Parts: sequence; structure tokens; C-alpha cells
Amino acid sequence: MRALVFDVGNTAAKYGYFENNELREVGKVLLDNALPELVQRLLPEHAVVSSVVEPTAIWAEALRREVGRKVLEFASATTPLPITNAYTTPTTLGADRLAAAVGAAWLRPGQDTLIVDAGTALKCDWLEGGHTFRGGSIAPGLRMRFQALHTFTGRLPLVELPVAATVDIPLTGTDTSSAIRSGVLNGAVAEVNGLIDSYRQQSPNLGILLAGGDAGFFQPRLKGPIFVVPELVLIGLYRILVHNVEI
Repeated sequence: MRALVFDVGNTAAKYGYFENNELREVGKVLLDNALPELVQRLLPEHAVVSSVVEPTAIWAEALRREVGRKVLEFASATTPLPITNAYTTPTTLGADRLAAAVGAAWLRPGQDTLIVDAGTALKCDWLEGGHTFRGGSIAPGLRMRFQALHTFTGRLPLVELPVAATVDIPLTGTDTSSAIRSGVLNGAVAEVNGLIDSYRQQSPNLGILLAGGDAGFFQPRLKGPIFVVPELVLIGLYRILVHNVEI
């Protein structure tokens, strides 16, 4: 099956092109003329669109003009899934969190997995037994933490995330900027490692999947083994599409 999957953001969508269950291409695309050109080049048989920032209808309508009726709008509360969703408020569950869990279930069938998604928000989600999404935690991401310290205080400067992911972050800041950097970055790492320890008390054989734009920063600092899967959400969306095509 040839398929396009779309994870819609504020100004563009991240897309993945799958062929015969393999991810062949990843990129970003705008809704304007770039979307028809992408579809005409790849000629998908099916497509799925998901969004946490805006309704999917406008993207789905544009895709249907190119792909036909074989376009799935993923809604976390109503779309059939290949896993069990045990979240008590499914209508409030972000589609990206659930898609990542489906991707984890595909990559680690039958195994307990903690999904760490380090993006705008820092999310840690628990997939029990490789088949049941239990929920997890949502906290501010790294840039949000830096921004909050600057916005909600009178004199603290806005400190940027280091460009090099492997740069050493001293425990003790010797000036205001380095103290902020230590508090935000070392604090976030300690937070996630603490959650990993807590989940491993429940499941000693727990596996960790790491995704999101700041995965490169966290990967060398978290308690291993850690498997980095940058396209985890796209993989999950594809497996959701396959599940719905087959039923």
C-alpha cells in the first residue's frame, strides 16, 4: 500500500510517505500548491491526517480532491485503533500522544514501553503490555520553561537552548544565564529520569522510546537503554491507517 500520513502543525504539516510498510520519505508541506504537487508526485492510494492545533477538515478536503475518498481523519476519541485506549477522557487526549503509542505498540509488540516525546511540551506516556495506552504526564518543554522564566519575572533574561545537543551543562551556574540553563536543563533531565525510575519499579523490563524535536538533547542524558525514534508519530498514524483500511 502507498500511503501519505500528515501530522498538522501551526503553519505546515509534517508528512511521511510509506510504501509496503516502509517509511520512504519525510518532509514538511504547506496546504497551498505544495500539497497537490506532493500528492501528484507520490500517487498515494490512501492518506491519513491528524492535528492537535486545528480541525483536520480543511486538510482532509484538500487531500480528497487529490486522493479521492480514501482519506482518514484521525480523531483520538472515535477512530478505531489497533490498541486499547484506557484514557478516561478520550476527547481531550492529543492525537499525537495516541499515535505515538500506536507506533510504540508496532515497534515493541507485547512489551511495556514509556514514550518520551520532547517537543513543545514534554510528554511521558505509558503503554502497558504493548497494547494498552494508560496515559502519562504533560509538562512544559525546554523552550517553554526558558520563556516562562523570562515572561513571568521582572529581570531574568531569555536564555536560549544550546545549539549543540551534547554540550556540557554545569550543575552549578556561575552567573544568571548559566543558573537558568542549569535549572531548566538539568531539572528537566532529572524530572524525566525520575519518571523512568518510577515506571521501572512497576516494570523492570521497561523500554524507552524517545521522540520529538529535543530528543537529541535528552538521549545522552537519560537512563538507558533509550531508543530514539524521530518519526514515531508518523509510524503510528500509518499503523492506524492500515488498521482502518483492513477492517
